Amino acid sequence: MTGEVFAAIDVGSYEMALKVFELSSRNGVKELDYVRHRMDIGSETYASGRISRRHVDEMIRILSDFKQIMKSYGVTHYQAYGTSAIRETKDIVVVQDLIEQRTGIRIDILSNSEQRFLDYKSIALKHEQFKEIIAKPTAIVDIGGGSIQLSLFEKDTLVATQNLRTGVLRIHTTMEQVHATRLKYMELVSELVNSQLSVFSKMYLKDKSIDNIIIIDDYVSPLVQKYKMSSEKEGYVTRNEYLGFLEQANQVSDIVVAKRLNIPEDNVPLLYVSGVLIKCILDVTNASSIWAPGITLCDGIAYEYAEKKNFIKSPHDFEQDIIACAQNISKRFMGSKSRRETLQKIALTIFDNTKELHGLSGRDRLLLQIATILHDCGKYISVVYLGDCSYNIIMSTEIIGLSHMERLIVANVVRYNHEEFDYYESDSRRLEGLSREDYLRIAKLTAILRVANGLDRTHKQKFKDVKVFIKDGELVINVDTKADITLEKGLFNNRASFFAEVFGIRPVIRQKKMI
Repeated sequence: MTGEVFAAIDVGSYEMALKVFELSSRNGVKELDYVRHRMDIGSETYASGRISRRHVDEMIRILSDFKQIMKSYGVTHYQAYGTSAIRETKDIVVVQDLIEQRTGIRIDILSNSEQRFLDYKSIALKHEQFKEIIAKPTAIVDIGGGSIQLSLFEKDTLVATQNLRTGVLRIHTTMEQVHATRLKYMELVSELVNSQLSVFSKMYLKDKSIDNIIIIDDYVSPLVQKYKMSSEKEGYVTRNEYLGFLEQANQVSDIVVAKRLNIPEDNVPLLYVSGVLIKCILDVTNASSIWAPGITLCDGIAYEYAEKKNFIKSPHDFEQDIIACAQNISKRFMGSKSRRETLQKIALTIFDNTKELHGLSGRDRLLLQIATILHDCGKYISVVYLGDCSYNIIMSTEIIGLSHMERLIVANVVRYNHEEFDYYESDSRRLEGLSREDYLRIAKLTAILRVANGLDRTHKQKFKDVKVFIKDGELVINVDTKADITLEKGLFNNRASFFAEVFGIRPVIRQKKMI
């Protein structure tokens, strides 16, 4: 495969960035250029929900310059993403259209979970030591302008992730509002952050020991990369070295810090906010070391594109992290492990053997798998209103790696597994914002999940083996069991009817009794 020149654009809370990459099977991902422009739109959108005309004009000018740089490198493909500041803009559709009309560049919006997943993915794809590090208890701390994401790993598996609305720009704005001097930052920022971290600690840390912290940010990470401490490895610093560095910075003025570190003076307060945030996380986790791999969102955008185009291969199973995240949500809400495993096996068997019927993708298979894992999470709140409660839990709980729309699809599939289905022309408020294509995905996945659920209606996992095939206009489900399945057969009709309505073929149960 021949190479490509790819550009990644990040429209962030306090800067816009462009990275140009050369992608090839031989050399993987090679950075060619990196251009940054400081522009604080986060303070504006977090406060008012709008971007001023002045900033829109500035964005248009910067993106026009980016376009010229891309042209000079012969860029063949690009991807531009907006993060929290753009996400929280009320008139974003109007702003997107205006920018696209003026520059020809389309800015897509990343949900928080998509953004953090890209950051995390870029570490795994860029650094060979990532797998070695997360084999031990590790926390990834992804610090943005609007929020921070804390993700915990144990034995190479993502076990928990939580978003806290304590980003660098948000906290800095608060410090300005209360007229805090930088000497007070340590005390006040800690007070703000620790109230949220204590909740996170009670929920996820408890007696857990965290060995390493991986830092993703725009201020501390570049300095750790630039100024090597005692470690031979680039980007590594011990807990004591880091705390000593922070203490030194606290004792001198912004001007002195800026000169010593060779950074703009305007960046010093943001650097210090990020530094104190990291200190608070060190305190709550008791981690002994920090690794700052020096990646940016632009790296994540490029690495994901390169992976999709088969220029690079992933050393890590990212889908398994999404599944692990869903499993931990199920566990938190007292979901039945044996029940979800049985339901998952049956549902995926039906999916895999009916591809000519549904025409769904591998990504849809993953969404079905997550729906089976979370199918009963709502019973933690109410058995009577299981569908609605499950929907609300899923929509209120972050599943890292899924877009907002994908989470909405999963939530609706789980809800309609328990409740009467709303049809596209019914003007139901539940279907607002869904395209015809997404509605059909929900209908098809719901039909499959309902059949799988019908086969285990009594929750006793009676079916040891399930085989599915299409024959003579029927979906034949062969089950090997010596158990009495009178109830399953009797209650199967309603669920089979919806499947027949969606796919035009009726499921039937054929029992082969085991000897």
